[in-house]
Amino acid sequence: MQWQYFRLDKIFTIKKGKRLTKADMIDGNINYIGATDSNNGITAKISNDKYIHPANIITVSYNGSVAEAFYQNKPFWATDDVNVLYPKFTLTPNIAMFLCTIIYKEKYRFNYGRKWKQEIMQKSQIKLPINDTQNPDWQWIENYVKNNLVPKLPQKAKAVWNNNFDKENFLDKKLSFNTEIWKWFRYDEIFDIQKGFYNKKPDAIENGNIPFIGATDSNNGITSFHDYTTIELASKTGDTKNAPMSNKMFKPNCITVSNNGSVGFAFYQPKEFTCTHDVNPLYLKNKELNVYIAMFLCTLIEKEKYRWAYGRKWRPVRMPKSLIKLPVTSDDTPDWQFMENYIKSLPYSKSI
Repeated sequence: MQWQYFRLDKIFTIKKGKRLTKADMIDGNINYIGATDSNNGITAKISNDKYIHPANIITVSYNGSVAEAFYQNKPFWATDDVNVLYPKFTLTPNIAMFLCTIIYKEKYRFNYGRKWKQEIMQKSQIKLPINDTQNPDWQWIENYVKNNLVPKLPQKAKAVWNNNFDKENFLDKKLSFNTEIWKWFRYDEIFDIQKGFYNKKPDAIENGNIPFIGATDSNNGITSFHDYTTIELASKTGDTKNAPMSNKMFKPNCITVSNNGSVGFAFYQPKEFTCTHDVNPLYLKNKELNVYIAMFLCTLIEKEKYRWAYGRKWRPVRMPKSLIKLPVTSDDTPDWQFMENYIKSLPYSKSI
């Protein structure tokens, strides 16, 4: 298969988004695409409909989280930090995923000082497989993604991709709550707060199955995969001094919270893992954690992000004194059953 460079303006009509201030946003169900690197670019749901882009489009942020490319399968509004790529060919979800990956690979060329503005993007080039007429081979791309990549997706990801995941909830009733009657708890009352390990993480390997949890805001905190051998050989700081595996490995069924970088992002870890020292693993003290309770707690923990920044890290020395407000039982202890039932009462809870 031969590949060739193509200017982006040869395969797309590139338009610029339109900014809305928070004061101008009206709540609704239209996706608002911002310059973010997560949630498919969606930063809000609005009802403003004057500058709506159609579905089946690729969006690319040129400022903020530069070069984050997402496929939009519904009509949307995009902020002016986002370039909207209208295809000059028949775009399918499979082709879109391929192109988003290729576009994202150009991320290293751009940053806050060199934005990927519309006029620069039009002249930018990406390399694509070609057919006999020296044009992009869209059919090959479609078949490659459909036959080689989609079958390898995890079952839940495949269900989302095929739009046939379970939208139902476990509990067929709506639960409400009143936070005024919740109680504050210190983190060290609820959690066994542990320290992460690595300054310099081990080398990633292609077939590794042990996740490395980093201080990131996406992908459940996973930044790479490893095996026991690479973890055992790797030292904390990259020098020759090493430590036993018991210091490097962390048991599953816990919540990891980044204390630096993307501070305050919380993720449930269902598998054994290793992690950076910029992550705090949290284990429940008096209750067996499950994914539903974890989802409830992760949401509350992330509400504390605004208190922390690069200059004020949420290290394990500070976290024990932090407070978290939880629903309680009649004896003023955390109401774990309510937390579990609340998550189970939400739509899509059967897909967790």
